Amino acid sequence: MRLPSWFTELRTVLTGLDPGYVRLRLAGIAVSSMALAVLAMSGVSALVGAPVTVVLISAVLAMVSNIAVNEPELARLRVTTALMVLPAACAVAAGTLLAPTRIVADAVFVAIMIGAVYVRRYGPRGNALGMAAFMGYFFTQFLQAAVAQLPLLLVAAAIGPGATLLLRGFLLAERPERTLARLTRAFRAHVHALVEAVVDLLDAEPEDVDDELVSIRKRRTRLNETALLVADRLEQMRAEGAEPDDGLELQILDAELATERLSVAARRLVQSEPPPGPEVRRPLLAGLHALGAASATGTPDGRVAMLLTSARRSVGPMVVDTEGLGDRAQRVAFAITRLADALGSATGTPRPHGEGADLPHEAASTPEKDIEKDEKPAGLELATRQAVQVGVATSCAIVLGELVSPARWYWAVIAAFIVFAGTTSCGDVLTRGSQRIIGTIGGVVAGMGLALLVSGNAVLSLVLMAVCAFFALYTVRVSQALMAFWITAVLALLYGLIGQFSVETLVVRVVETAIGAAMGMLAGYLVLPKGTREAFGEALETVVEGIDAVLAAAVERILGRPAADPVELARDMDDALGVLRLRAKPLDNPLPRRRGRSSYQRALRVLTGVDHYTRRLARLSDSAGDPSWEALEPAAQRVRDNLAALRDLLLHRPQDGTAGEIVSAEELVDAAEAHAARTDDPRLRAELLTVARMFRRIEQAVGNFATDLGMPEQPGVTPVR
Repeated sequence: MRLPSWFTELRTVLTGLDPGYVRLRLAGIAVSSMALAVLAMSGVSALVGAPVTVVLISAVLAMVSNIAVNEPELARLRVTTALMVLPAACAVAAGTLLAPTRIVADAVFVAIMIGAVYVRRYGPRGNALGMAAFMGYFFTQFLQAAVAQLPLLLVAAAIGPGATLLLRGFLLAERPERTLARLTRAFRAHVHALVEAVVDLLDAEPEDVDDELVSIRKRRTRLNETALLVADRLEQMRAEGAEPDDGLELQILDAELATERLSVAARRLVQSEPPPGPEVRRPLLAGLHALGAASATGTPDGRVAMLLTSARRSVGPMVVDTEGLGDRAQRVAFAITRLADALGSATGTPRPHGEGADLPHEAASTPEKDIEKDEKPAGLELATRQAVQVGVATSCAIVLGELVSPARWYWAVIAAFIVFAGTTSCGDVLTRGSQRIIGTIGGVVAGMGLALLVSGNAVLSLVLMAVCAFFALYTVRVSQALMAFWITAVLALLYGLIGQFSVETLVVRVVETAIGAAMGMLAGYLVLPKGTREAFGEALETVVEGIDAVLAAAVERILGRPAADPVELARDMDDALGVLRLRAKPLDNPLPRRRGRSSYQRALRVLTGVDHYTRRLARLSDSAGDPSWEALEPAAQRVRDNLAALRDLLLHRPQDGTAGEIVSAEELVDAAEAHAARTDDPRLRAELLTVARMFRRIEQAVGNFATDLGMPEQPGVTPVR
């Protein structure tokens, strides 16, 4: 039965909004864990008559243990979640016992926050345990826990993480094959979205072209992020000893690059003079409509094959002969054909092998792999530098927060602390601080409306709190402003539930948040600061060094020489790319405006593609061995030299002899490919040809980008095109 076109389009859009339903799973399991903790602790409270404070702390720790634990492997996730009980219980005990002595309690709070940031250097587990200590202590101050409640508070500290461990670690543990199948469908949905954006571009009036180009850039970014999620899941499966389909990652990458090539070719066509006429647009749009229908979520496999054939036929005459229609139109036709070929293998019926990604979160919004452990900047390490900044920022926030409101000072403290979660530069701090203030203001307005709506109804308040908490967790990766909005709405309902709601209280919340964010931003800029571009440059240097190390080791391994394990080096390379991606974010943020943002983002996209190709080479080096392949080494060396030259260009190094120039490796790669084609063993021949193809694609990606940036071509050298 064929689904209506509107339903297919809606399903495709929803699939692409949350690749792999990762955010949905995180938010759903977190809210379920909170509900389970509340039920369990309510039973305990009913027996002994404990106040609602104890129940709320168990719910908070259940939420924190969901969003703070970011372990890629299920076994490590279970251990880390269980270990969170210890720092949470210690922090709860300390916060409760020290609450009567304000000065000592504040000093210990600052020490805990410094320690929580410092232990991030020990990876995801250190980050999770630090967050457990911070949130445990914080909520004893917020809820004004009494010493008489301490035994029950310790029980709550165990029940919260225990509920998460039961649901996320056992009952609702992720199934890798299902998650990768969902990620692959999401990738297909983003291909569809980008194809439809190209259709809109070709149909657009001249005055609307710029808006359509902005839409295409956004959709290219989402497509790239989804492809990375697929690659990351496959890598995690290999790290756990599984044997996933090596071809799937390459198929996804080919489809991604083919889709990007289509968008670039279409942009050049519509910007050409004279603009393309109806005789050019008609066959191209027919091919694009067929591609769009083929990539829509839910399209049956048999119909996909028919639609892809239709796309090829629509542009077939333009591929064979331009008939005076122009080279740029023919390039779009070529791109349509290439994407049709790529979709036939990448989005047909892939074999699922992978696992869904845990998401960054409010308290520790970092990539899955820890940032600090892989970067070695000059001077203090990131965790140490941020620990000092947090100590200064939160100390100032405590003083100023208590001047504004002795009873609500802790909101300034948590705002100052959160500003540094997952940030690596001054630009990161400014972005996070401004978003938190904006989200808090909006949340206050919404919270007042919700609190008046429920007007003391406990059941309705709890239901709305769960809904707001769900959306807070679901939107955390989308926007810090949205996260702050929903959390503030939760707090408004919570104040109403415990009988402390007032408009003045919520206004104080805004003021305290602004003070804390301001202290965090000032500390980021004045205490051991690191500029955003400086941080990006350091990460770029690390990525290029990592790629170069993998390429060198892979070539040595293929030629039968002793070398480090390229696959192990590739993991370090991927970690470095995650750091670079994080540091590029503030350079693409509209506040404050910066020039040259597209260069940073394009550099990230190019290096992401190079990372994919290099990772593929690392895996091939284990089986594709040929000591007689002499032509490989000079080709690889030229590609590595070009990569170093691109790095120098991006870092704006002077062309004084220390920075290299781009020299085409095309002929050298041709020679290496010719040797591979003469190999007798069919299996080895296929692997060696794939190696040559990977080097060619790295060469093209690096060369084209460098040429677009203005790198001059050497006279007498084959141009890089």
